[in-house]
Amino acid sequence: MGNADFDQYSHQHQKVEIPPPNPFLKTLKSNVKETLFPDDPFRKFKNQPLSKKISLGLQYFVPILDWAPRYNFQFFKADVIAGITIASLAVPQGISYAGLANLPPVIGLYSSFVPPMIYAMMGSSKHLAIGNVAVPSLLISAMLGKVINPHENPKLYLQLVFTATFFAGVFQASLGLLRLGFIVDFLSHATILGFMGGAATIVCLQQLKGILGLAHFTHQTDIVSVMSSIFSQIHQWRWESGVLGCCFLFFLLLTRYFSKKKPAFFWINAMAPLTSVILGSVLVYFTHAEKNGVQVIGHLKKGINPPSYSELTFSSQYLTTAIKTGIVTSVIALAEGIAVGRSFAIMENYDIDGNKEMIAFGLMNIAGSCTSCYLTTGPFSRTAVNYNAGCKTALSNIVMATAVMITLLLLTPLFHYTPIVVLSSIIISAMLGIIDYNAAIHLWKVDKYDFLVCISSYIGVVFGSVEVGLIVAVAMSLLRVLLFVARPKTFVLGKIPNSMTYRSTEQYSVASSVQGVLIIHIDAPIYFANASYLRERISRWIDEEEEKQRTSTEIELQYVILDMSAVGNIDTSGISMLEEVKRIADRRCLQVLLANPGGEVMKKLAKSNFIDTIGKEWIYLTVGEAVNACNYILHTCKFQSKRIDSSTTPDDSV
Repeated sequence: MGNADFDQYSHQHQKVEIPPPNPFLKTLKSNVKETLFPDDPFRKFKNQPLSKKISLGLQYFVPILDWAPRYNFQFFKADVIAGITIASLAVPQGISYAGLANLPPVIGLYSSFVPPMIYAMMGSSKHLAIGNVAVPSLLISAMLGKVINPHENPKLYLQLVFTATFFAGVFQASLGLLRLGFIVDFLSHATILGFMGGAATIVCLQQLKGILGLAHFTHQTDIVSVMSSIFSQIHQWRWESGVLGCCFLFFLLLTRYFSKKKPAFFWINAMAPLTSVILGSVLVYFTHAEKNGVQVIGHLKKGINPPSYSELTFSSQYLTTAIKTGIVTSVIALAEGIAVGRSFAIMENYDIDGNKEMIAFGLMNIAGSCTSCYLTTGPFSRTAVNYNAGCKTALSNIVMATAVMITLLLLTPLFHYTPIVVLSSIIISAMLGIIDYNAAIHLWKVDKYDFLVCISSYIGVVFGSVEVGLIVAVAMSLLRVLLFVARPKTFVLGKIPNSMTYRSTEQYSVASSVQGVLIIHIDAPIYFANASYLRERISRWIDEEEEKQRTSTEIELQYVILDMSAVGNIDTSGISMLEEVKRIADRRCLQVLLANPGGEVMKKLAKSNFIDTIGKEWIYLTVGEAVNACNYILHTCKFQSKRIDSSTTPDDSV
């Protein structure tokens, strides 16, 4: 077919257009906006008077100003009931988790007073209940306990905990203010699942110290060290403590099972920890069990949070450790708190702003570090109770904080005889709910690599340490991201019968290849990280297609169509890769065609002169149009060849 004929054919189809160029600053502004402000928080400020903008700005950063004017008595009744219910859970959990972090029990109560008040004003979730959580508590104990013994130097240890909490808050608030919340997304669901499960396993094993009444225990967190510490002290096991712990653990697990079977009785499970504390305290008081090996909390300081800003230490030789501890624990706390908040927001069909949540978490932890609190976030167990209790707004956190304040002012002497073994039982019961083996089985069925990430994280925590597990988890997640970028999917497309649709021949068995044409779909942006791989993979697709056609009677391969509908962007390395593919195809007498390149790709191909190299006539809007053009050429050439053969006489050939 002559060039004139082909040009006439190609002009009949819509050409792929090159978008008009934008100024560099405008493009940069657009990219920054899409990266840092994907939710477009400034949209509601447009075309508003200054007074309205100030009002909207205050409502954005202090959400209570948004929903408080619409608050009514029905909401108040629901929030009071929910707040009192979660307070009954917050008191025993606060005391228990403080012990897990090697802190005085009253610090756990302090942490359920000030931070929830701050979050109620600053947070965007209606259901999130604020408090301490087990895994960050364990992390604090593990990381700070390596440099300072909390029993030998409790004052310095407490100062480092407050300092770590301060830096955790600063880091969280900075992520929110700088709109860098997407960093937390690098901790995938599988990563968090394995890490939390491993940490929960270690926490359960460490609570055997309280269950068995052991006075001395290892500071290591790996399973080998913990089990060695337990079995090397068999002669010091206290049967009284063990029996009491098993009874209360059975009671807690039984109430949880019953509440799951009968969701209307959720309050039974919510009240079980406080009931255990009361029963345990009464039992110890009347039987004098503390004289027979059952350890008790002892004296709890009366009164609300004393200021601790003077305890923050920024010149200590351990400052680096405090900063590292703060950053690590803040990321874990953010991941859990935001995930819990979003899950309940989805259930109730409203949205929460992840960056605003980070600011709220950061400010409440900064305030907490100055008021004798340690790291807090939104634990799932407390939030689930808050939700089931019927809370309507974040005011339930204020009600809970008020109940904790009354406890601090009037009721702390009543916890003197609370047995440590009951607190250990409460922690074990809570941790068993975190080990989600059903989710791990689901990962195995759906995605084997996600399961591998989950198990690697779990093993790293259980057999290494919490830090090792976290490093393994993050490394595996980043490795997967790199694999997605560096090894993108490519596959051959075939035509679905009786349609103009082209789909993967692996996915659709009815999809048939087009004779003389190889259609390759590239399923990712083309960057320096994957350009070399894509060049090699495309060459291999061509080799395989030519080898297959040598053993068949089909028309030999003449055209290679690159479907670029999924290529959102391309860099200079990607353009060089396309130029190399074009040279490879030319050496094999093949023609390369592009189908449906996006606007950003077309702009860069035009600026690099690649469009002139390949020819505008070889770039098509769809795969179907590109295939039709190839078929038109193939069939026209075949028809002209037959005409020449039929018009040739024997004399002409001599």
